[in-house]
Amino acid sequence: MRDELAIVLRLVAEGRITPAEAAPLIEALSGASGRAPSGPGPEADPERGSFPPKPPVPGSDPRRLRIRVKERGRQVVNLQIPLAFADTALRMVPGLSDEQGSRIRAAIATRTAGTILDVEDEDGDGVLISTE
Repeated sequence: MRDELAIVLRLVAEGRITPAEAAPLIEALSGASGRAPSGPGPEADPERGSFPPKPPVPGSDPRRLRIRVKERGRQVVNLQIPLAFADTALRMVPGLSDEQGSRIRAAIATRTAGTILDVEDEDGDGVLISTE
């Protein structure tokens, strides 16, 4: 199944399918029974399209890795990935340092929920990676 996930993530990265179109495919590949709602939740700021980071909660048993990417302040990717595929997905995130990858993998291994990585530059480009 790792190959199928890699194909879906590559199609999203190439812009051939949208993250919204990829979500049900990833969900089907994971074999998970419940589906989390897509789109912004109540914590979203609709005017800015931003999501405030949630503090990590040890032992809360997260099930998904969320990757959000902003370009020039505008959200361009909002992807949920089942934790079973997180390692494969992390290898496809461009510019992720070894230290950042290790921090994300450690948070997944300890089942810590919340924001793991939140990086934004002065141009409004950024990445938010969290578990939920």
